[in-house]
Amino acid sequence: MSSEEAVREVASRARAASHELATATRATKDAALRAMADALLASAPAILAANAEDVARAEASGTAANVVDRLRLDEDRLAAMAQGLRDVAGLPDPVGEVLRGSTLANGLELRQVRVPFGVVGVIYEARPNVTADAAGICLKAGNAVLLRGSSSARSSNAAVVTTMRGALPGCGLPEDAVQLVAGDTHDSVKALMRARGLVDVLIPRGGAGLIRSVVEESTVPVIETGVGNCHVYVDASADLDQALAIVLNAKTQRTSVCNAAESLLVHADVADEFLPVVVEALQAAGVTIHGDPAFAEYDDVVPATDEDHAAEYLALEISAAVVADVEGAIEHIRRWSSGHTEAILARDQATIRRFVAAVDSAAVMVNASTRFTDGGELGFGAEIGISTQKLHARGPMGLPEMTSSKYVVVGDGHVR
Repeated sequence: MSSEEAVREVASRARAASHELATATRATKDAALRAMADALLASAPAILAANAEDVARAEASGTAANVVDRLRLDEDRLAAMAQGLRDVAGLPDPVGEVLRGSTLANGLELRQVRVPFGVVGVIYEARPNVTADAAGICLKAGNAVLLRGSSSARSSNAAVVTTMRGALPGCGLPEDAVQLVAGDTHDSVKALMRARGLVDVLIPRGGAGLIRSVVEESTVPVIETGVGNCHVYVDASADLDQALAIVLNAKTQRTSVCNAAESLLVHADVADEFLPVVVEALQAAGVTIHGDPAFAEYDDVVPATDEDHAAEYLALEISAAVVADVEGAIEHIRRWSSGHTEAILARDQATIRRFVAAVDSAAVMVNASTRFTDGGELGFGAEIGISTQKLHARGPMGLPEMTSSKYVVVGDGHVR
């Protein structure tokens, strides 16, 4: 069987499963999510053993440490995956929510209600926790899901999907609501991208190359997630002690994720006071600073290039520059940002308002770490990704973003 035939076969099964999911009650879906969470924990030894195989292959092939970190599972991360499913079960069911309604002048009753997409395909790299997050969110929103993870996580993903599928029939839902798209080559990815009519929407999660490939080559509609060149701007009005703590958290708390800070901007009026402190603290944490001439005056700071200012490092590295004022920060961000998350650390309210209004990114943090751009942190439950596009969904995508809508019009013999 060719890759295209194999993908269309699983997609057809997903389409059939989606019809059952579309009418499933919240009680049924929540029971399934809790059963999936219990199954993950019960199968922890098998899942962690499978993950150890993936990690060993990655390390033997010389995979970068930050990528191995995203790939690795342990008991705490597996417990977090299970808790994410339970958190989603505790959230309101978006299906059937009335977005707007009215009675027209002619007596027709109009309602716009949320409905599932149907079949959602997720193409992603490395992180096996995405397997559980995506399955849980799609199921709760009434969608069947086709999961195409990277070959680097094939053992982990297979173990997680097998475990979750096994929990569904006992709750009255079809196993085919959650499926793994097999294949270690790009052929199966291309087939999934071309399964228009069987797959309703695709969501890519990964590096810039993967996302660009899916966006440019897919005939299935795509919700574009983006890379995270996230900026932190320290204004002249900032509380500098607080600013230092936020910069360190945003950069070093976890480097291999898209909401980690990759660029630091400092107002010129506080540069003499703040630069020595922040350079020392970042370097003590093992961070390599790629700095403009003001930063490059300090020992071991690497002169920054345009490529550095544009980079999503996903490592203990950061670009850094001094700007004349908030307008300079805004211009720098407009030039180099990926549109994910930017933060302003300031006390002056006029400056904060200007920054928030002028910066065109999916999320803007005020006196808070960029690490809060996360569905779980914002109370959405597990997220399916961070959308950096402007159509349909933007920012962390939780349950509502995994639905479409339809109009229900009720008349009493009305004719036009």
